[in-house]
Formats: sequence, structure tokens, C-alpha cells
Amino acid sequence: MDKLFKGDIERLRSPERIARLEVERVVELSLEKLYVTKVLDIGSGTGLFSEAFALRRLNTTGIDINPAMITAATELVEDAKFRCAAAESLPFPDKSFDLVFMGHILHESPTPVQVLQEARRVAKYRIAVLEWPYRAEEVGPPLEHRITPEAVKKASHKAGCIQFEKQELEHMTFYRMTPK
Repeated sequence: MDKLFKGDIERLRSPERIARLEVERVVELSLEKLYVTKVLDIGSGTGLFSEAFALRRLNTTGIDINPAMITAATELVEDAKFRCAAAESLPFPDKSFDLVFMGHILHESPTPVQVLQEARRVAKYRIAVLEWPYRAEEVGPPLEHRITPEAVKKASHKAGCIQFEKQELEHMTFYRMTPK
């Protein structure tokens, strides 16, 4: 629980942050060439990505370990469901979601393989992951708190994903994985 966000919740929805996250582009890449009706947003925070998926009329569920984030997301996003849960132990049956999305979660977890195993378990078709690029920058966590693309790929394979793609965006790194 020591990794709970303790900053200003409004800052998480600032126009600058939304632009840096390339929300619309990330959602498009997550959905590309895939028929999706149900989405799980792991580590949903204030529901920024959940809202973007829900605006596309997708049945969207967001989870976060931080109760304050669940409260904020529930107040900010009408068309998605939110609940408190840990990424390492998802409270859903196998293959419950067409798409599982994670934004800035893997670098926060001490067990990224376990997080991806759980995502793979509940995902039917795809896991999409947005992470900080592995480089020192003024914005975001320090380099030692970021996760390398090699570590993401290795965790993906250990978690049982059969396909792995990486794409560099302007400010972020985007990954797509196919569960078995």
C-alpha cells in the first residue's frame, strides 16, 4: 500500500497530462483490428482511460487499489463501473474481458509477471500496456523507478502471452500482448 498515489487528484486530469498520455491514440492502438465490447482498465486512477473507452460505448470496468481513486473515478465517469482491487489478484472469472488495459502499472508493481499473469487470465484477446519510456526525463518517475522494454517483454513471455509488440509514442511506450 506504500505506492498509493498521494498527490493532487485534479493534476491527474490536467490538459498537459492528457496530452502527454495521448489518450485517444492509446485507446485507438488498444482497440486496433479487434472487436471489443468489454474492457478492464487496471489501475484506473481517476478513470481517464476508462472514460475514453466508455465514450466508445464499450462496457468498461476500472479497478484501482486506492479507494480515493475509485471515489474520484466514480464521480467523474458516469458510463463505467469502478471497484477497489489489486492488479495481482483480479476479482473476475477467466476470459471476462475482450481487452485488458494498464496505464503506468507495471513499473509500480514489485511483481510485474504476476500482474501480467492475472491480466492474461481475464483477457480474451489482448492486453494493452502504457508505460513511461525508459529514459531519464523531467516528467514522471526517476529512471530507477521505470521498467525497461526488455523487462516488459520478459514478463510478458513468463506470464504466458504468445505475441508481444512495442511502439514508441511521442512521450510514452505502448505495448500490445496476446494472451494464450
